[in-house]
Amino acid sequence: MAKASAADARSIAIDDLTDAQAKKELAALARELAEHDWRYYQQDAPTISDEQYDALRRRNEAIEARFQDLVRADSPSKRVGAPVAAGFGKVVHRHPMLSLQNAFSEEEVRDFTDRIRRFLSLAEDEPVALVAEPKIDGLSASLRYENGKYVQGATRGDGITGEDVTANIATIAGVPKSIRGAPAVLEVRGEVYMGGEEFVRLNAAQEKAGKQQYANRRNAAAGSLRQIDPAVTAERQLKFFAYSPGEVGEVTWSSQWEFLQKLQKWGFPTNPLAKRCATVDEALALHRDIGAGRKGLGYDIDGVVYKVDRLDWQQRLGMVSRAPRWALAHKFAAEQAETIVRKIVVYVGRTGALTPLAQVEPVHVGGVTIANIGLHNEDVVAEKDVREGDTVIIQRAGDVIPQLVSVVKAKRPKNVAKAGPWEMPDRCPICKSAATREEGEAVRRCTGGLICSAQAVERLIHFCSRLAFDIRGLGDIQISQFWENGDIQEPADIFTLPKRAEQLKPPLSERPGWGETKMRNLFSAVNSRRTIGLDRFLYSLGIRHVGESTARLLAMHFGSLDALRTTLDGARDEDSDARAALDSIDQVGPVLAQALIDFFVEPANKKVIDDLVEVVTVEEFAKPASTSAISGKTIVFTGTLEKMTRDEAKARAQQLGAKVAGSVSKKTDLVVLGPGAGSKAKDAERLGITTIDEDEWLTLAGK
Repeated sequence: MAKASAADARSIAIDDLTDAQAKKELAALARELAEHDWRYYQQDAPTISDEQYDALRRRNEAIEARFQDLVRADSPSKRVGAPVAAGFGKVVHRHPMLSLQNAFSEEEVRDFTDRIRRFLSLAEDEPVALVAEPKIDGLSASLRYENGKYVQGATRGDGITGEDVTANIATIAGVPKSIRGAPAVLEVRGEVYMGGEEFVRLNAAQEKAGKQQYANRRNAAAGSLRQIDPAVTAERQLKFFAYSPGEVGEVTWSSQWEFLQKLQKWGFPTNPLAKRCATVDEALALHRDIGAGRKGLGYDIDGVVYKVDRLDWQQRLGMVSRAPRWALAHKFAAEQAETIVRKIVVYVGRTGALTPLAQVEPVHVGGVTIANIGLHNEDVVAEKDVREGDTVIIQRAGDVIPQLVSVVKAKRPKNVAKAGPWEMPDRCPICKSAATREEGEAVRRCTGGLICSAQAVERLIHFCSRLAFDIRGLGDIQISQFWENGDIQEPADIFTLPKRAEQLKPPLSERPGWGETKMRNLFSAVNSRRTIGLDRFLYSLGIRHVGESTARLLAMHFGSLDALRTTLDGARDEDSDARAALDSIDQVGPVLAQALIDFFVEPANKKVIDDLVEVVTVEEFAKPASTSAISGKTIVFTGTLEKMTRDEAKARAQQLGAKVAGSVSKKTDLVVLGPGAGSKAKDAERLGITTIDEDEWLTLAGK
């Protein structure tokens, strides 16, 4: 069976993760969160909600807590924000600009104050005063003053290094250019934001100029502050709230509340809703009051920040990971609104997944107009009983991603009730191929694969990839261009391309970037791949659940493409002998069997394969030697092999009847050590597993 994806692995409870699963997931989380940080901090265009982002962060931290020896150097728990963008000078923060821990319930806030008591060994009746203030949804910035003069402004960046936006911040009304009575060095941190009226004016101007409008005020503020020309920033009329110190020459205050009073005295704008709360109950009451009135504030907020008031306690509490122990962000529940479902349409993703989408009467929620809402899958539609014509309650989760909360059934029209529940189509709306849903899965998928325009580019890229046909010169960009121009619509077209190149419109030789050498190299690569092994051929088709190992398993069992197709054609009937034979193959369960049948009996896929075998030769698969010294053994390769590639070594081992694994376990029989072998060599030594070097492997492999 194909390996589970990183997303699938997240359904595994953390206590049930193996070391290998934890290591793989931590690597995936590091990549994914880095991408989201880049989109949020540099592109000002997040693609997931705050809740989804926070959930990924929390899972990463929980895995690290259990597998402390697997914490990565690039772990998201060690990172704040994202690297600075090109076009700005860099500013190294003398004190890191950290982020905050989040809470989403009152219980979590009470736990926060309980942790403070335990950490400081406070008596139960010792009051823990908190300073509470709205959490502005803008862009964090730091303002530096020396001898009372404003000398530098910077964004947070990755928390260590920010962007030099000194001139841009100087254009913000309310930011003092000089101050009196302050320490010789004073760094003031706060949030740059855009007001509601300014946001409306900006988007109107963007629309008039034919430019893209900003999705929300946070993106507008970030984009405006990071303009190369400060004059453009000045036109945007940004605003600023100050709330905390950075580097300070001499601290002359003893509490957070006292610092806010000094900020006001020095001329900095602070949030008028900020309040010193003597108890956690008082802080929670303020959170409820601010939340109830957030729509009328004129600027966006997404929660309330609590900070321990006493400065000496802040210093004792210190930091944990990327956040202070003495501060917490208590997020708001998502803002909701009511609208009507115009139509439910089905979107087909690039992997073939069918996703229902509700087109609704446009409604303004959380600063943006919403017209479409993803409904995830048919079970969600059925569970909420969403129908065309229904009145529904929607919200923006984390004030980013639209969600349908519930149906207002009391407002359901009679004709809608009579029409009955909405049903997911059993044919793909794009290519009309069968859309099937595997047992135990929530998602229905198109079986059209290579002939479905929604999936075609992704499938063609997979077809040409290294472990499939391995056609050099046909990468993502080239395949996308050929597809969009109508030059390549199915795999067989790749192999007729050399003959058709000059009949294309325009001819390939007349297209930008396609010189004689590049064309010759591409045609040579295509022609060199006209013969392929059955295992690679099966893998190239992109059949669901058929990864590299499964493709080889099928090739070993059937030997030829004709034998496989004959069996699958006869296996459509669940009671047939062919179906029984298919189900009896080791490692082929009912899910994989059905996926194979669904793919190979689909007429469109049959045509794709028929067209393909007209232009390529699929070699019969030679069964592995059963008498070799390593037949039936499990081998692990580690380090850098110098006399053959890792793929060659793996293929040779499999040809000799061995199984190749990616990690060392008690089931491993042999480990081949190349230069640079690391933890796997230590694992082999610890478990008493035989190890050999590359030369010994070559002798064993008969090379």
